[in-house]
Parts: sequence; C-alpha cells; structure tokens
Amino acid sequence: MIAYVIRRLLYVIPVLFIVSLISFSLMQLVPGDPAVVVAGLSATPDEVERVREQLGLNEPFYIQLLSWYGNLLQGDLGTSFLLGRPVVEVTVERLPVSLSIALYALVLTLVFGIVLGIIAALRQNTWVDQAVMTAALIGVSLPNFWLGLILIVVFAVHLGWLPSGGYVDFREDPWAWLRATTLPAISLAMLQMGLLARITRSTMLEVLRQDYIRTARAKGLPEHVVVGKHALKNVMIPVITVIGIIFSLLLSGSVVIETIFSIPGVGSLLGSAILRRDYPVIQGGLLLVATMLLLLNLLVDVLYAYFDPRVRYDGD
Repeated sequence: MIAYVIRRLLYVIPVLFIVSLISFSLMQLVPGDPAVVVAGLSATPDEVERVREQLGLNEPFYIQLLSWYGNLLQGDLGTSFLLGRPVVEVTVERLPVSLSIALYALVLTLVFGIVLGIIAALRQNTWVDQAVMTAALIGVSLPNFWLGLILIVVFAVHLGWLPSGGYVDFREDPWAWLRATTLPAISLAMLQMGLLARITRSTMLEVLRQDYIRTARAKGLPEHVVVGKHALKNVMIPVITVIGIIFSLLLSGSVVIETIFSIPGVGSLLGSAILRRDYPVIQGGLLLVATMLLLLNLLVDVLYAYFDPRVRYDGD
C-alpha cells in the first residue's frame, strides 16, 4: 500500500503540470485586457501600455509561461493584479470558508443520500420507494443557483429563520456559522444527494440479492444485523468511489453559490477574478484547488482498498 501511495503522489506532478498549462493558456485566449481594468477606464493608451509593461503582459507567450513556471517552482503563484497581494495568501485566506461549506454539504449528501437510498431499497416498489425516488429526481433536476434563490426567498425573506447571506467563522460562533452556511450547503448538496440516493438504492438492491445475504437471513439473524453488518459495507464500496467526484462538484458549484449568498470564499474570489481578468488569481486558485482534489482522490482510493478486501495493489 505504501508503494502505491508513493506512486500516486508522483502521478500528481504531471497532472498539475497539465492543469497549470491549460489554465495559463486559457487566460491568453480570454478576451479583454487586464491592464485596462487595472489602469482604469479613464486611463490613456500610454498609461495602459505602462501598466501592461509593469505586469509583464507585453512579453511573448513563451516568456510569460517560463516566468510562471519559474515562480511556481519557488512556491510563488504570483501577485493579484487588483488586490496587490500574493495569490497564495489571498487563496489560503479564503480556502477554509469554501472547505467548511463544501464539507457541510458533503455531510448532508452522504447522510441523507445513503439513508434515503437504503430506505428506498428496503421498501422497494412501495409508496416510500416512489416518494424517495421522486424527491431524488426533483433534487437532480433543480439548478443549484435557482434552488439557492428559492431558499433565500422562503427561509430568509418570508420566514426569517436563516440569514440570506454572509459568513461567520466557526471558531467565533459555531451556531452563527451553522445558520449562515445551512442554506448554501443545502443548495450545493441537493443535486448530489439525489444522485447518491439513486446509486445507493440500486447498489443495495443488488447486494440484497446475493447468496450470503440469503444465508444470513436463513440463520435467523435480525434484519438490522443483515443490513448493517453484511450488506452496508458492500454498499459503501461504490459510494466511496464517487465521494471524490461529489466533493469536486461541490467545490466547483461554490463559485455561483458563494456569489449568491455573499460568502467570501475561493469560489467568489475566482468568480470576481474571472470578471476582472485577474490572471494570477485565476491560475493560482485553479492550481491550488486541483492539488487539493488530487489528494482527495488519493484518499478515496485508499478508503476503497480498506472497504473492499478484494482490491490489491502492486507493492503491498
């Protein structure tokens, strides 16, 4: 297992190289000139050209690329054109905010998705099964930004139960953090919750038809032991394989959700940087998020091996 983990860590390097190359190249193709944004709309052509020279935007593509990789090898992701601060600093500063909401949404997805999927499978072809699958279909069909707006109108405007936006650090006030992040987390989780419920249901139905489940029931074991001890562990195998995908989708969806709920996370930072052509923030932010997701996928693979003893890696 150790050899496998080391090999996977080595694979991260070329993947990050490709991600950084793609993100850097895409920035060169995006219309608009960040020098105009930095200099201001009232700036003269000479002033814009002076800013472009200061930012190094007048250099050829390959010179800018080599400079980007040279700084990257030193752990320098550049400096924000508009904020005037290092990209690493502004991104890491906002990363805990996005992670807290994404993890909250992931917990909601796993708990409700797995539980509802198991209930639907155990009550197959009943009104419970139909109700759960209908709710899952609705959750899959709703765009998260539309759901976020509806939740704001219902729970913040009309009922006044939860705030319509903003963020409170968990360390300052856990209850205020929970109230501030519940609506964004639900908006992010609803789609993934529906998908996970359907996956869990289909997997549970397949597992319940296996011979060892029939044998366990024939021995007279209680149903909760059959389901909880014998079936659930095998149901978790496909669930674990999609956790990395689910978490990456939750993070990617945070760009819109953080903007709607006025949350100062990485998503809103990247959204603002895209609108204002802040290339270093976009490139550095994407690279940091990609690194985090690659490490998460590695963790998922290790958990997969733990839950499925049939999985064996070379070098174990």
